[in-house]
Amino acid sequence: MMANIGKSFCNIKHSAAFGQVAVRHLSVTNTNNVAKKQKATLGSANQKNIVLVEGARTPFLMSGTEYKNLMPHDLQREAFKGLLKKTQLPKDCIDYVIVGTVIQESKTANIAREASLGVGISNKTPAHTVTQACISSNQAMTTGANMIASGQCDVVLAGGVDFMSDVPIRFNRTMRKLMLEASKTKSTAALLGKVASVLTHPIKYFTPELPAIAEFSSDEVMGHSADRLAAAFGVTRQAQDEFAIRSHTFAQNATNEGKLNDVIEYKVPGVANPVTKDNGIRVSPMEKMARLKPAFIKPHGTITAANASFLSDGASAVLLMEEGKAKQMGYKPKAYLRNYTYVSQDPKDQLLLGPAYATPTVLEKAGLSLADIDVFEFHEAFAGQILANLTAMESDYFAQKHMNRPKKVGAPPMDKFNLWGGSLSIGHPFGATGCRLVTTAANRLKAEDGKYALLAACAAGGIGHAMIMERHPDN
Repeated sequence: MMANIGKSFCNIKHSAAFGQVAVRHLSVTNTNNVAKKQKATLGSANQKNIVLVEGARTPFLMSGTEYKNLMPHDLQREAFKGLLKKTQLPKDCIDYVIVGTVIQESKTANIAREASLGVGISNKTPAHTVTQACISSNQAMTTGANMIASGQCDVVLAGGVDFMSDVPIRFNRTMRKLMLEASKTKSTAALLGKVASVLTHPIKYFTPELPAIAEFSSDEVMGHSADRLAAAFGVTRQAQDEFAIRSHTFAQNATNEGKLNDVIEYKVPGVANPVTKDNGIRVSPMEKMARLKPAFIKPHGTITAANASFLSDGASAVLLMEEGKAKQMGYKPKAYLRNYTYVSQDPKDQLLLGPAYATPTVLEKAGLSLADIDVFEFHEAFAGQILANLTAMESDYFAQKHMNRPKKVGAPPMDKFNLWGGSLSIGHPFGATGCRLVTTAANRLKAEDGKYALLAACAAGGIGHAMIMERHPDN
């Protein structure tokens, strides 16, 4: 099926340079010269306005670096602490706390509650944790937005965290079964018999179960699926490497220019110097990237360590409020959270195509066209995944055959797309990326004098998410 998905729409060609970076990308629908209608607000007198007041995050670090001796709730606590410091929000005003995460530490299963208590939020304030793969904090935010819209809350703290420096590694099931049986064994002889079994067959019992970033339903590692997807859509190795360079270059520029002002300083216990910025941003020469071997499908795959997002540690947080409450408290919100959607498709052959499916759906919900959007922020799991999605969005064939749509939605113009870098360069702590996307989109709307932003992301399980944000007039 994957080959059929890619049929008839691999149309990749050279483009002009974007900033300092020459990028090979898709031939996309030109929306820049389309006469735009006057952009009115998407708000309605019949519904509450949910606003993003502020966002903050720890620096996103490569796993095994400065955060390696922490626990996940430490990072989420610091993200909350940084957000509360930026907003000067009284802690007793918080109605609810929601956090998204993927790789859970069993000791802090409800990490929202542990981080909430750790930062000094009242123990009377409820908190819960959600998980939806790489869009976990997106789910945390939309759950919070729904609670505000329904009148249950006025102030919600939402966030996301993941920590790949210390992932849970379990005894295998054979050993777990024996240990449970041993705990119920009363006679010494029977207990010694179980110990003897372990000593006689140590490999059988002591081989651990390592966590794998693989689909349970298909048993396929995501990188392998992304490699197949890139091949189906005709996305070349060179195009992926060039897109990766683009991401790292834009992230480096944004960092140097102070645009990533959601990043907070973190004095990590036991680390000499405060951590002040993301440490995975590296602009490498094409020649160096070309020498890297395929990471998943060997020897002919096109995805490498340089054009894929890297394992990361980090946490993010956002403050969501009902607009009237925010203004009453003296805040100047950044943006409205408007329409959003979640989609799902075949986790085998369309695992990472969530943005292609979610984008036209959310535009329809908002009554907007692609030309109305000023800022695009898409999650970059792999360069090949991004380019495959853009190809699909630019294809009438894909729209008609796989989406039951009469024509393509069109791909976002690259001069509006991920201009401050993305997950490939900044990092991708699975549960934390959604809040980063929302905060970046809001900040870019102000910096680029835009009205509407569209963010989108794929996730394990073949799930996707997209959201429309509208710049607040006070921003």
